[in-house]
Parts: sequence; C-alpha cells; structure tokens
Amino acid sequence: MADKKYYYATGRRKTATVTLRLFEGSGVSTINGKPVEEMYPVQVTQLKLVKPFAIAELEAGKFYFTAQARGGGITGWVEAIDLALSKALTQINPDLRKPLKKAGLLKRDPRMVERKKPGHLKARKSEQFSKR
Repeated sequence: MADKKYYYATGRRKTATVTLRLFEGSGVSTINGKPVEEMYPVQVTQLKLVKPFAIAELEAGKFYFTAQARGGGITGWVEAIDLALSKALTQINPDLRKPLKKAGLLKRDPRMVERKKPGHLKARKSEQFSKR
C-alpha cells in the first residue's frame, strides 16, 4: 500500500484529530485499522462519512481511505473524518471546493468543552446560594 498514490489531509473536531489518506480505486476504508462498518455499525453514521462524496457528486466506491484517529471519541472522529475527506477531495479536484464549502464541510467546528472553574461544580454550575 505504501507505493500507491494517495491524498493526505487532517481534520479536527473537539479534541479529536484525524490524519487521513485517500486512495483512488476500490478497497476497504479503515479507521485505526478497523473497517468502517465494524467501527460504526449504525447506518446513519456511515452515511455521514460518505456525505462529502455525495455533495461532490462522486461515487464513494471509487475511493477508499485509511484514517488514524487520536483523542476525543467516536462522535468527534466522524466529523473530523468529514473535514479531512473534504480537504482531500479538494486536492484531487480544486473545482469541488465551492460545493463542499457551501455545504459547510470545509469549516472546522471550533466548539470545545468549557473548562471547569474553581469554586464551581462544573463549568458554570455552582452550589445553591443560601441567603440565611
């Protein structure tokens, strides 16, 4: 697999970071060495992963990817993979940038978990105030 040409991209969401290699041809897409169907058995999640191909009007069967995901959780990985796939597709064909950008797939979601503050139970929750 090392001799095959691929397109490299990274994607991030919350604390999840994904490095992705997109290959042309038929093959099994993997995340951390496991097939996508095994990692995400729910059909709705699998459809999220092929959304960039649908918007770019490309057949998902003509491409496959290997992704290394670190940090965060499996939900953050899905959105990070979406961003990385979109970036890799724009490397293949720069004309795909406009429809992918219009669909919001090339924008990194900046929302993170708010930190816990001292004297509070959580980020904003505090003990009940008693006047007397």
